[in-house]
Amino acid sequence: MTQATTRARGVPRGQAASRGGRTSRPVASQAGSRKAGSRRASAARDGSVRGAGRPFAAIEETPARFMTPRIVYIVCVGILLAFGLLMVYSASSITALNQTGDAAYLFKRQLASALIGVALAVVIARQDYRLWAFKVLPALWVVVVVLLVATLALSTATNGATRWVSIAGISLQPSELAKAVVILTGANILQRYVEDSELDFKQAIKLALVGVGAPLVLILAQPDKGTAAITAAAIFVMLYLAGFPRRLLGGVLLAGVVLMAAISLRDDYSRQRILTMFDPWEDPYGTGYQLIQGFYAFGSGGLLGVGIGFSKQKYGFLPYAYNDFIFAVIGEECGLLGTLGVVAGFAVIAVAGFRIARYAPDLAGKLIAAGCTSLIVFQFLVNACGVLGMIPLSGKPLPFISYGGSSVISCLILAGLTVSVSRSSRLPETVHDRRRSQMRVAAGDGVAEAGRAAGTGSRARGASGAEGLRVLDGGRATSAQGGRRRIDLGPSASERLRGRGHDSGRR
Repeated sequence: MTQATTRARGVPRGQAASRGGRTSRPVASQAGSRKAGSRRASAARDGSVRGAGRPFAAIEETPARFMTPRIVYIVCVGILLAFGLLMVYSASSITALNQTGDAAYLFKRQLASALIGVALAVVIARQDYRLWAFKVLPALWVVVVVLLVATLALSTATNGATRWVSIAGISLQPSELAKAVVILTGANILQRYVEDSELDFKQAIKLALVGVGAPLVLILAQPDKGTAAITAAAIFVMLYLAGFPRRLLGGVLLAGVVLMAAISLRDDYSRQRILTMFDPWEDPYGTGYQLIQGFYAFGSGGLLGVGIGFSKQKYGFLPYAYNDFIFAVIGEECGLLGTLGVVAGFAVIAVAGFRIARYAPDLAGKLIAAGCTSLIVFQFLVNACGVLGMIPLSGKPLPFISYGGSSVISCLILAGLTVSVSRSSRLPETVHDRRRSQMRVAAGDGVAEAGRAAGTGSRARGASGAEGLRVLDGGRATSAQGGRRRIDLGPSASERLRGRGHDSGRR
């Protein structure tokens, strides 16, 4: 019954279009437009109030291609985090009881760190990722570099490494917090170089050497080769997705492998870890002891495991059972199916994270989501493969699961950045979307948006109390009896046929 006018047809809003030699009148006066605007604002407020009463309104209004991977990602992270808290309590209870008299001591500390990480992840996810990648990135970078320098200058060595710094009685590992900043810095530089063309190649290289290279060098100096290698691998994935030539990427990969091999072979304990990987039984009560005890844990678990809480290796046989080797305790208590479930959880995170990266609104969002996801997955592979004896041990914790406040906070920050990219994703605007957004239907004495359902109560009535309706592009708006308006669509079909007959008779 009604027709809409669009700007795509060259008809300005508020004016009438000519059709069949007739011109319709203007839609509304300025005062009427103000009234219509106030009514639309009131309707929007009412709609927001109604949406507030619908807890799943945001989910229903978000396209499935964005919401599905976001929900899957959040659910998998939550499951792994909850499972990690359970396993930390199980694996650390004996050690905590012997050292502090409280079997839940380490569990409580891990729970506090997890709550802090969740709070930070929520804050990060609720903000647009461009805030973190562009506006506040310089401040974040400076803070992280200062912490890394303070770690080298002030902290004492633990197990041959200086990785922790104490601030107000709280022990932090700055290399874990630096991972997110390095990812953001790489995405910033690549966005400005590849997509925005703000930087030439030399400028991009200089910024990369300072913004990405300096933190990695400081991390290597601790030394923390595992974190440096994992972060560098995530940057490599970002370079690949940014479209860099394969020959260049191949050269970068070869140079990185040679550099890491040279650094690892330089230190005695690193060389010993490589030799232990090949034959841990050469020194079963020394360098190979921890790896062998991990094998015993996996072997004891079998298919279904001995049950959560019933591990024997955590009774002082397996060092760091609740930290680096918690994956072995999972194998013992939950069996092969439990370990495969953990592998499946990280596989789902990888798929969901890269789907979020696929639908990111720009290159920076794509690289942030892919970089954060790659870093989490690579860290899982490094830990799991090290415990299984497939690669040298690196001392990296299992993401979301192993005990360690800095590690769990860092992983949750990465997850928050990925969710922030997903929340900022939008469907690309098409020609039809632009036309639809410009369509208006004259209602009452103002203009209402097309497609919005008109109310049946007093809000749908005009100032005179009668329901008002006007039509643009065709027909004349005439008043009906009782103050109502009716639409004149012109001559009826029979009249038009008779008109054609008279015209033909005249000819």
